[in-house]
Amino acid sequence: PMGSERTEIRKRQMATTPETPAAAQAQLSTGNRGSNACCFCWCCCCSCSCLTVRNQEEERARRTSHELQAEGIPNCEESPAPTLEEVNAWAQSFDKLMLTPAGRNAFREFLRTEFSEENMLFWMACEELKQESNKSVIEEKARLIYEDYISILSPKEVSLDSRVREVINRNMLEPSQHTFDDAQLQIYTLMHRDSYPRFMNSAIYKDLLQSLSEKSIEA
Repeated sequence: PMGSERTEIRKRQMATTPETPAAAQAQLSTGNRGSNACCFCWCCCCSCSCLTVRNQEEERARRTSHELQAEGIPNCEESPAPTLEEVNAWAQSFDKLMLTPAGRNAFREFLRTEFSEENMLFWMACEELKQESNKSVIEEKARLIYEDYISILSPKEVSLDSRVREVINRNMLEPSQHTFDDAQLQIYTLMHRDSYPRFMNSAIYKDLLQSLSEKSIEA
């Protein structure tokens, strides 16, 4: 009887004995892993890998945005407010739209909403290049145009076919005012066929036309 009582007492003591250090460490480890979990997955390191990747992507996006702002995209051209006659003329042909600074500004504002403003910026840069006569200035501006709008590494790269790119690469061996003529024509045609019809049906154009029409009636 005494032996059986001792056995029973020993069993009770073992049941109430605190956890061993190894068991406690295992439980602590499990708890720590739970606190570092994200996306309903267990992470095996102190800093969650999912969170690290997300932070890296956000940082990359902020850096890209900052770099684009630092490049200083040119402001719209200075021009007087367009008249009702001018705005009506834009609907007659794409050429008439592109002939006036006010028309280019309005069209450029529309292109910005479609994330294709680089087409107008490239066209304008080519027009500016044609006005240069100094050889060193021409070479520098040609290099900048190539880096900004032709290079596949540029976020402002314009869409050109392989034939035109080959022509540009040959011309860049000895840049001139007409290095990008073929490319400029291709982008002009692209804007004419693709973007211009949508611009004519856009709120930007219709609101401007309506505003000028109302002012004309009041006058």
